[in-house]
Amino acid sequence: MPQVMEFKLPDLGEGLTEAEIVRWLVAVGDVVAIDQPVVEVETAKAMVEVPCPYGGVVTARFGEEGTELPVGAPLITVAVGAQTLPEAPEAEAEGEGSGNVPRPLIGYGTDHSRPARRRRVRPVTAEVSAPAAAPVAAQVTVPAAAPVAPAPAVPAGPVPVISPLVRKLARDGGVDLRALHGSGPEGLILRADVEAALAALRAPEPAPVAAAAVAVQGERIPLKGVRGAVAEKLSRSRREIPDATCWVDADATELMAARAAMNAAAGPKISVLALLARICTAALARYPELNSTVDLAAKEIVRLPSVHLGFAAQTERGLVVPVVRDAQNLNPESLSAEFARLTELARAGKLAPSDLTGGTFTLNNYGVFGVDGSTPIINHPEAAMLGVGRIIAKPWVHQGELAVRKVVQLSLTFDHRVCDGGTAGGFLRYVADCVESPAVLLRGL
Repeated sequence: MPQVMEFKLPDLGEGLTEAEIVRWLVAVGDVVAIDQPVVEVETAKAMVEVPCPYGGVVTARFGEEGTELPVGAPLITVAVGAQTLPEAPEAEAEGEGSGNVPRPLIGYGTDHSRPARRRRVRPVTAEVSAPAAAPVAAQVTVPAAAPVAPAPAVPAGPVPVISPLVRKLARDGGVDLRALHGSGPEGLILRADVEAALAALRAPEPAPVAAAAVAVQGERIPLKGVRGAVAEKLSRSRREIPDATCWVDADATELMAARAAMNAAAGPKISVLALLARICTAALARYPELNSTVDLAAKEIVRLPSVHLGFAAQTERGLVVPVVRDAQNLNPESLSAEFARLTELARAGKLAPSDLTGGTFTLNNYGVFGVDGSTPIINHPEAAMLGVGRIIAKPWVHQGELAVRKVVQLSLTFDHRVCDGGTAGGFLRYVADCVESPAVLLRGL
């Protein structure tokens, strides 16, 4: 006793509510198998073939090509019953059971690509619902059954997939839906599951990467010793400190004149670095936020009572940062002497570990390398670093007129966790003011 089953346009997923019929793949009177695509539809996101969950004879189609149907509208009707008996062997061979029993929409279909089987039978109209269905099957021209390869050892039963889009995505990407475990309700396979499987298939194998790294040619220098320590400290700084940089050009003519006047008197020579260091300690007294460190474990900013001033010294063994203890208590003459002593030890490779640790702020005079500017990397775990470019004669507007002046670029890189731009800008502006007019420094001494 045949039974006419109505197949409605299923929910295609992706939040779509309608689809346009692009091409019918079956005609009225065709025999269709379970999961055989019957129509090609186009949604707003894809063009997909819609498989039919029933096997039998197509008795009606709803809508011409180009027609837009809402989800849930009737698509085709299929007479299932005795006329589909010849289909049973093939259906069973594909692991779908008898193929004649109406099945729920959820779980319909398998992921096996198969040629569409269109077998023309005598027209089936009203009589398909009559008991005379058996003759219809008798007139079906059944092609010789092609040898069907045994199904692989996969779990039996329907594949928990609702959306044809998901099924098409898997088919196009070569993903076996039966091998997936759906993350949806009751194991429903979602689009995300298929995309994850596709990503796993497309993931590059690690072996070629390792091979490529080994294949790099050239002189190989181990990152160890001072070089390794510097690399680790700078990398950690970049990983942990959210830094920012601001800079300003300053007229250093008056500072250089003041240094010349100091050195004209009797006594040890005063270095430019010592003068800048003295300016730094005065600026840090005004802006103690920059002489601090961040305690991540305690989630606290720790303002430090003393300025242990680090300075960058280039040696044959690489860049080292000796530390001048309690720099806030030293005058330019004492600072010059301490810089000279530590630099000599650094170049001789005789610095003690205590000379290289405990800094709270770093002064980096990269101008000695002939460069004007830089974005210094903070010496972890400090909170800021002042960079000083070369002091060079440049055109400069001085007292309203263009003049040739000694100009320097000052850069401040700071940990944005300890202060905002206002503090950093205030610090840098004060340093620049002291450089342009050393008399400003006298007000705070």
